[in-house]
Formats: sequence, structure tokens, C-alpha cells
Amino acid sequence: MSSADNLAKLDAIEAALNKRWPENKIEPTLDRISALVDALGSPQLSYPTIHLAGTNGKTTTARMIDQLLANLGYRVGRYTSPHLESFTERISIKGEPITAAQMIATYDDIALYLDLIDSRQPHPISYFEALTAMAFVAFAEFPVDIAVIEAGLGGEWDATNVVAADVSVITPIGLDHMEYLGETVEEIAKTKSGIIKPESHVVLAAQEPEVARILLEKVVEKSAIPYREGIEFALIRRDIAVGGQLISVQGIHGEYTEIYLPLHGAHQAKNAAIAIATVEAFVGVALDEELVRAAFASVSSPGRLEILHRDPTVIIDAAHNPHGATALADTIRNEFDFESIFCVLGILGEKDAKGVLKALEPVVNRLIVTKSDSPRALPVAELFAEAVQVFGNDRVFKEDDLNSAITYAMEQATLINQVSDGVSAVVITGSVVTAGSAREILRKIGRSEAK
Repeated sequence: MSSADNLAKLDAIEAALNKRWPENKIEPTLDRISALVDALGSPQLSYPTIHLAGTNGKTTTARMIDQLLANLGYRVGRYTSPHLESFTERISIKGEPITAAQMIATYDDIALYLDLIDSRQPHPISYFEALTAMAFVAFAEFPVDIAVIEAGLGGEWDATNVVAADVSVITPIGLDHMEYLGETVEEIAKTKSGIIKPESHVVLAAQEPEVARILLEKVVEKSAIPYREGIEFALIRRDIAVGGQLISVQGIHGEYTEIYLPLHGAHQAKNAAIAIATVEAFVGVALDEELVRAAFASVSSPGRLEILHRDPTVIIDAAHNPHGATALADTIRNEFDFESIFCVLGILGEKDAKGVLKALEPVVNRLIVTKSDSPRALPVAELFAEAVQVFGNDRVFKEDDLNSAITYAMEQATLINQVSDGVSAVVITGSVVTAGSAREILRKIGRSEAK
């Protein structure tokens, strides 16, 4: 099959998947995914698994775990969500999205089973359930030594929770997806704790006391072995460095000093500590320090405090809730020397826009509100009204589409940089969809400037 044929087939597969229930339409049950993987021969049980849940940091931590395991010699499959630009990004083998041919073969393997389960269940298989099953099949068909699986939403009834995880990881828990997970962090913690399996190893990020209590109760209930940030392992030092930071970590079994991490932010340093502890828990011994050093030197996290343009500096970040926006604001304040920030903001309708705005307000000089192409995007007029309440009238502007918003922000930042000695930058944030679309727009701008 030619490249053009493959692309056409991929488009057809994506169109078929998009006709199913979207990711924001949830029915809390494992019945459909359980029936589907049973029909497929339970491929998710044919390899060991590391399973991640939490509110923030899952995707980056999963990428770090993947890189560490790869440097140990494992062939790693990684499943994360949502994607930035292409749905093929969600299923990765050996650090790269699976090929078009592999994605097509995987879908063809399950297509008849999707129809079969659709006919037997009260509701058809959802978009996320179908992609999750495809990941399980791909990791068995193009065999991996271990799979790193990120929960999509929640934990207990997330489609990924049919795995038998050797190690479960719970990253920081905050308020998000309250319409499905509960109105309090305690309720959300109970749902996310559902990924903890009997007698497994459990790596726990530092949590608020009420959250930690709930997670540890589940650990005890499941007779699992906990490794707690700040007790069994810890980030013991971080220093800002050019292009990232130097970190030192006390792991479960060893100590790792002055490791260069090419990512910004204290939250990323903590993600690295969690990743090290996770891999130590999986292999049961200390890791070679030079191996750790080499692994982290090559870590990347697209869409997470990612610098995609210079002159002016343009940063994209997929922060979509107050917890993520706070981490973004703290990093900008503490690790960059910008004198003014133009922030382009596009948020999905179901998110806590007011909480995100309040987190960003102390570091943003001018805010340009807009929307992505997602049908779930909060209308510009509504976001503008929310923003004015937080920023005041004089600091808020609006553009009807993301491309116009980015162009305006970059033009204004460039103008300021030309007439003053200050450094003005652009930050684009609000959702994964916004970050993904911004990457595509900035690539086009880069190509245009290169001509």
C-alpha cells in the first residue's frame, strides 16, 4: 500500500473512531472494554504493565519511564492520551508513534470485534475504549517487553483498568473532571485509587493529607507495597540550568546526583523522581547512574513548557486546569527573565476557566482569549467575560480564532522587543487541543520566515 493509500486509510479509521462516543462522554463501567478484550484474547495480559493515574503529570512521567526502561534494554510500548496532533501519537513503540501500516493492521484486527461487542452491549464501544484496545493489541502484535499505560480519565472504571499492573503510579491529584469524578479531591482520589492491584508495587506522588490517606487505605486494602514521595524516595535538590535543570534524587534503592533534565519546572523535577522510583520498583534494584543520566538527557515532553519559536520566544503548554496553570505560572516566574508576557488562552467548555485565569494572572501582562477548533471549546465571548473579571478590561483582548490570536501576540511581543531593552514572550496554553493546534501554526510560521 502506498503512502497516500495509508494516509487515506488512517483518515478513514479516525473518521470511524470519531463517530463513536467522544472522550468527554463517559459511562462509568468496565463492561464494554472487558467484553472486548475477552473477545480479543486478553492481549493486555501478555506483557508486564506499569499503569499511571493522577490529575497532572501522567504523560510526561510516562515518557520518562519509557526512556529509562529503553536505556535498560527493554522494548517499551507506551499508551498516553490525549494526543497533540495525530491520534497515532497515543500508541508508541520504542519511543515513536506506531507506523501508519501498524495502526491500520491493528484496527483491521479489531474492527469485527468492535461490531460484535457493539451489538451485545447497551451502548457501543467508545472512542477511547476502541483506541485502548488497539494499544493492547499493538503491544502484543508488534511485541513489547513492557507496556507503560496512562489512564485516560479517573482510574477505577477507566478503560485502561483491565490491565494487571506490576507497578501502579499515582501522580498529584487535584480538581479536574469533577462532573465525572466527584466534587472533592477525596472523591477523585477514591476513583483514581482504583488502579491499585492486589500485592502490586505502588508509587505515590506527594499529595494533600486527605488524598494521601485515601490512597494509603487502598494500598492496605490491596496488600500492596507503597513507595511514597518524601519518605521512600525524594527529589533532594534541583538547580536551574541552561535549557532545563540539574536534579538529584534519592531513589528507593539508590541515589542519583546532578542529573541533567532538559525540561523546565519544579513539577518536572518531581516527575523525574517519580519515574526513577517507578523503574526501581519494577526492576527491584538501583539503576546505573550513568544510564539514568543518559536517559534523562534525551527526554522530551511535547506540549509541556515547550519552546517552539525564538524572537520572540513562544512557549506552548497544555495546562488545562488550575493545578497545571499554577505550575506553568510558577515556572515562568522562577526560571525565565521575561519582562512581559502575552498569553494566548483557549479553554474547553467543561474546564474551570476562572481557576486557570486566576493562576495565570500574576505573571501575564496581556491576555488574548480565543478558541481552538474543538467543538468543546469555550466560546470566545464567554471566556472574555470570565477573563475581564480576573484581569480587568485593559489587559484582555480577544481574537476569534487561534491563528489570529497567535499572530497578534507575536506581532505585539516583537514590537515591544524592538523598541525596548525588555524581553517580551508569548505563552500559548489552556488545553491539549490548543497546544497541538499551536504547534502546527508555529511550524507554518517558521517555514514562512525561512523563505
